[in-house]
Amino acid sequence: MRWMWIDRVVELVAGERLVAVKNVSLAEDYLHEHFAEVRDEAGVVVRTALPVMPGALILEGMAQAAGILVGHAEGFAEKVILAKVTRARLDREALPGMTLRYTAELVQQSPQGASTKGRVELFDHGDADAGWVEIGQIDLIFSHLDQNMAGAEFPEHNFVFSESFRTLLRTSGIACDF
Repeated sequence: MRWMWIDRVVELVAGERLVAVKNVSLAEDYLHEHFAEVRDEAGVVVRTALPVMPGALILEGMAQAAGILVGHAEGFAEKVILAKVTRARLDREALPGMTLRYTAELVQQSPQGASTKGRVELFDHGDADAGWVEIGQIDLIFSHLDQNMAGAEFPEHNFVFSESFRTLLRTSGIACDF
């Protein structure tokens, strides 16, 4: 996977819970177009820039965190893919300089896949006294690709948990020998 939407795993209880964080930075390219400043034909600013992390990317961050939790529970032996978003609610935007915290909990796991429930929290460094504030809930279902796609041929190696994920795990202090 080319894009990582989590920066660090800060807690991992095998088969139960994973907590990861994402720092939203103005250095990230997607923020410059979402939402860019708008000027009229005379060059007058009609709308000032409002860099907001898109909700779809926040959802992807939860999917990556929960996917690692599911994969870790099986020793990364399975190719874990997102199968369904059963609930996604986000109540507030994430802006540059804020930190997202994803908490994923394993609800059910079987040879075919797993379900997770997740909570998204936001820390606004400009209002540190507020602490972590819940801004959403995201519940997901994952499929074990090799178990559910009978007859389809996939590479032997686990292409889902790429070098980027291995680097993330190692830099988070989590052993990964896959």
